Amino acid sequence: MLPATIATSAAPEATGKDCRLLNGSLASTGARLASIARLNDRCRQGLDRTARIMVTRTCLGTFASGDGTMEIVVQASLYAAIRHHVFADADAAERDRGNFEFEGTTVYFKIDYYDAAFQYGSEDPADASITRRVLTIMVREDL
Repeated sequence: MLPATIATSAAPEATGKDCRLLNGSLASTGARLASIARLNDRCRQGLDRTARIMVTRTCLGTFASGDGTMEIVVQASLYAAIRHHVFADADAAERDRGNFEFEGTTVYFKIDYYDAAFQYGSEDPADASITRRVLTIMVREDL
């Protein structure tokens, strides 16, 4: 007898139990993605106190040209643009990456998932208790 998570060649009516379990697995995957997306939204909105925000030097140099005060203004403006970013349906699964125009230049952002010590990748990005997020803001030259 095959485990419930392996598809069989029998008709769905003959394997009702198997189909329910497969559908439950798909539903849990959807719930997991929704949880990750919510946690990523919290990160982008500045509501995740454990998250880190990184702006690459190339990105800052593109907009601030080494002026310390201007760098602070640019960082705040970039972060505001990310907070207001609207995702296309195709990009909305985890809402962990995107791009937008800023002062005539395309800016990219990406959220990565780390363990609590920021040393390794997170085992489960849907679990906020073991995952730390890093939001990186960059320009094309950084990709």
